Amino acid sequence: MTVGFAGLGHMGAPMAARLLEAGWPLAVWNRSPAAVDRLASRGATHADTVEELRDRDVIIFMLPDLPFVEAAVEPLLSAWGTNPPGPGTAVVVMSSVSPDGVRAFGGRVAAASAGNASVVDAPVSGGTVGAENGTLAIMAGGAESDFQRVRPVLEAMGTTVRRLGDLGAGSLAKACNQLLVGTTTAALAEAAELAERSGMDVAALFEVLAGGLAGSRVLDIVGPRIAARDYEPTGPAKFMHKDLGFIIDSAAAAGSAVPMATAGHRLYGTLKDQGLGELDLAVVRESIARLQPRR
Repeated sequence: MTVGFAGLGHMGAPMAARLLEAGWPLAVWNRSPAAVDRLASRGATHADTVEELRDRDVIIFMLPDLPFVEAAVEPLLSAWGTNPPGPGTAVVVMSSVSPDGVRAFGGRVAAASAGNASVVDAPVSGGTVGAENGTLAIMAGGAESDFQRVRPVLEAMGTTVRRLGDLGAGSLAKACNQLLVGTTTAALAEAAELAERSGMDVAALFEVLAGGLAGSRVLDIVGPRIAARDYEPTGPAKFMHKDLGFIIDSAAAAGSAVPMATAGHRLYGTLKDQGLGELDLAVVRESIARLQPRR
């Protein structure tokens, strides 16, 4: 199979690089050319427009949110309207997007392609380290046949690749992932501020916590950045607000109470209002610190 990849940001570039290393014939597109040039120097084909990906068997989008994907894919869908792609073409949305939104998007893709293209939503967890190492957790939604067709491509980027249901299930799973990551990170940040203001060494506290029931991958990965106040972005914190919003919307549809997601959504909204949204998720510590002035 041939693969197209659109969106070479913090996550997309190393994910595309893993596909190249695995030997997949790859064409790449990005709004800014520098990332494309770097991958082209390693053997990728340079696509000047998304439309140039039209004949690829698998077309992956790794853009900030579904509206970005929809805007980027519009020329592609127009081209398919007059000359449909080959049967079995897969459009894979690996961004964190609305479960309802991606289901509607799947309908648009099917209609524009005369039923020859289908959508699989396959968001990821594992951060830039997981993307670089090819160890991402990939949560997929879509028809079983569509998932099996793209599974070998996904396995080049992740070590845990699971189909969780029909289209939209992957996005809901990612939203649940973000509920755990976002609220745990906020709790760690809150603990760090409380400990430091009480005269305790935060790094020492986190070392002890890691050895007990409070230990977690979030503590292992984000904890050191919280302790050191290292907010260099590995992924903008503002996206957590968006992702927790998906939880709230999905919970309303399912009739499920989500008090932690609601509180987290409010906190990350405050973080954005404070102008901290472009920094790393660990910056939620600074957001909490600003809620209570130092004495």
